[in-house]
Amino acid sequence: MKKGQRLWTREELILAINLYCKLPFGKIHKGNSEIIQLASLIGRTPSSVSLKLGNFASLDPSLKARDIKGVSNSSKLDKEIWNEFYNNWEELPFESERLLANYSGTTIEELNQIDITQLPVGKNRERIVKTRVNQSFFRSSILASYDFTCCITGISQPELLIAGHIMPWSKDEVNRMNPRNGIAINALHDKAFEDGLITITPDYKVKVSPKLRKSKKDKEALEKYFFRYEDKEIILPKRFLPDKQFLIYHNQYRFQNTSR
Repeated sequence: MKKGQRLWTREELILAINLYCKLPFGKIHKGNSEIIQLASLIGRTPSSVSLKLGNFASLDPSLKARDIKGVSNSSKLDKEIWNEFYNNWEELPFESERLLANYSGTTIEELNQIDITQLPVGKNRERIVKTRVNQSFFRSSILASYDFTCCITGISQPELLIAGHIMPWSKDEVNRMNPRNGIAINALHDKAFEDGLITITPDYKVKVSPKLRKSKKDKEALEKYFFRYEDKEIILPKRFLPDKQFLIYHNQYRFQNTSR
């Protein structure tokens, strides 16, 4: 460490990972306004923050799988906090948002635009706030990973995009917040994916259910919105590549692979 530099604390690293997850990969640079804002909050330079995000990129298995290297020389604590975060998507994102609210001088509800007048009191309130905060973090992480682009159609209007789950929310509590269990997808195809009318294969190609092909209605619309994407590879994310085991589950147990 150079003279005059100070070690990163656990809290600072958690805040840095929070930002790493929510920034599109191509926007990790010292001129990014969100990096400048975090640098101001924790008393560091934008260059220092962007370098730390690059350190985390070097630890990201999704990037390693694509032979994309981040900034080397990550510290032992970098690796510990990364592993702690990456293996506990239920707790650490919420902790990071709570820290961010504290550093920003606000509440976690205000930071995540949660209407407190609609919340109950007691433990139910805490549970609801945590769920909404985590859902917001999940959406931000997924959309950033796909650079705010639908993985099937290429639509890039954020208002039309959903952070969809591959393994349903109700089926896998452990991976509810895992970004490798998510895809950026438009609302129409999200509904079709949820109902098993389309799926994504483990080699990342779109499959359309025979049930839709059997339909005698809306042939032109079905061709335009579904059949044209058959066997086409999805637009892959820069980070958090969909876990193939989750896709296998969807293909085997959710996809309607018959015309009945």
